[in-house]
Amino acid sequence: MNVLRLIDRWMVKLEEHILSYSIILIAIMVVGNVLSRAITGSSWAFSQEVSRFAVTVATFMGISYAARKGRHISMSAFYDLAPFPIRKALAIFIPALTAVVLFVMSVFAFDYFMSLVASGRVTTAMQVPVYLFAMFVPIGFVLGGIQFLRNMWVNIKEKEVYLAQEKKDYS
Repeated sequence: MNVLRLIDRWMVKLEEHILSYSIILIAIMVVGNVLSRAITGSSWAFSQEVSRFAVTVATFMGISYAARKGRHISMSAFYDLAPFPIRKALAIFIPALTAVVLFVMSVFAFDYFMSLVASGRVTTAMQVPVYLFAMFVPIGFVLGGIQFLRNMWVNIKEKEVYLAQEKKDYS
């Protein structure tokens, strides 16, 4: 169990660094490109590609982080109004279903990634292989699925209702 906790702590730090640097990179590209256009009259040819890469990474790696912290988007109108036993059942069923969907999506994303690898396509400005843009999509889906399974498990194991591993539902 200590090895799993160590891996989990390492994953949290890795996800935080990846997300932080992706957001910083997006900001640098947007501000830098605007300043370049204002000062020199021309845009950076590579800024759109770098920004698209950073947005893809932040989006799909963010699935896992959001699920881990209980910060994912949820439509909880029925859930919030439901009595405790129904809320508890939903707190087990919804993450389980979400995990299944994410794992299925990861298979499709991996197939797409492999098709990009086989195509040999490169980006226009930087001549970087296009599959690097899609590499984080299946990884993000798998890591997100794992986090939702963990959220399901904590709700099976504990009496209270949890939105995430360490986030109780106080409604």
